[in-house]
Amino acid sequence: MKAYHGDPEVKLKYLDRVRAHRKADQLVQGYGYWKHGKGCAVGCTIHDDEHSSYETQLGIPEFLARLEDGIFEGLSVEDARLWPEQFLDAIPTGADLSIVWPRFAHWLLVDPLEGVIRFAKTEAAQDSITQCGELYKKWIAGDKPSRHEWLKAKSSTYTYADDAAAYAAAAAYAAADTAAAAAYAASGTAGAYTKKLARKSQSIKLLQLLSESVTKL
Repeated sequence: MKAYHGDPEVKLKYLDRVRAHRKADQLVQGYGYWKHGKGCAVGCTIHDDEHSSYETQLGIPEFLARLEDGIFEGLSVEDARLWPEQFLDAIPTGADLSIVWPRFAHWLLVDPLEGVIRFAKTEAAQDSITQCGELYKKWIAGDKPSRHEWLKAKSSTYTYADDAAAYAAAAAYAAADTAAAAAYAASGTAGAYTKKLARKSQSIKLLQLLSESVTKL
């Protein structure tokens, strides 16, 4: 899959669309996907509520659409209005985005400054988060973990599910299919951080990873 199907005009079409919705004050949090000419980040991009349409219309993996959606709903109003443009603009035309999610998930779990591992209350919970992080690291290196490896990590994490940070690691496992879950979990374990600050950090990291994606020939 190539971002924007390798066509700059596709990128321009959707950037112009979300920009027009922003200027018309039609990007609305907590409103639903798309109705009466208004909606969330996803709705105002595709004029629909199907995250999978990102793949057919924009050449962007569905899990990134879900992550964009989750971050949008948690940002401040001011940041949320700019977010859809920033998201689309950061993606290079023709980019291979398949590795963005494992890179984001690895950061979300084990980054020493922003990762949920900071909130692990026990050594066992910290170990289980680290285990999930290692699987994403393996994926980043080009060796996607097997279903057996994921199930083993998931089982280990749920053993320590009394720890909120361990819940986040379990959600990050599940988010290999539904990416927004990890973002929600990370926000929920933010402790002294507000959810909006957690979302802001996530938005900045995601934009960085999107912009670093390698373009396919």
